Amino acid sequence: MSNEDQENPIRRLLDPKDNGPIVLYDEEDKKIEFEQIALVPYNDKLYTILKPAEKMEGVADDEAIVFGFEEDADENEILVVEEDDSIIDAVFDVYNKLLEEEDNNSK
Repeated sequence: MSNEDQENPIRRLLDPKDNGPIVLYDEEDKKIEFEQIALVPYNDKLYTILKPAEKMEGVADDEAIVFGFEEDADENEILVVEEDDSIIDAVFDVYNKLLEEEDNNSK
């Protein structure tokens, strides 16, 4: 894996063989490390669920954050924190259904 791929969180998220930590930067350019939980398709859009690797202000230890894949003004794909509670709930519902299906298939 090239250095660029290691640093590109979207490439890493989309690589099914890569389940290592994801590094993102907040609006103050502070580095934040996340654990990959899942990629979830919902309403023709892709979301990812990430859990902060360390204590993060405003996020409980047992909580994860939903990010949507979007394009910036230069058409580069970026991750954006999803703020719509109905979408967040729906993404977690899809994720839980996928977990149930996986659990049922492994029995």
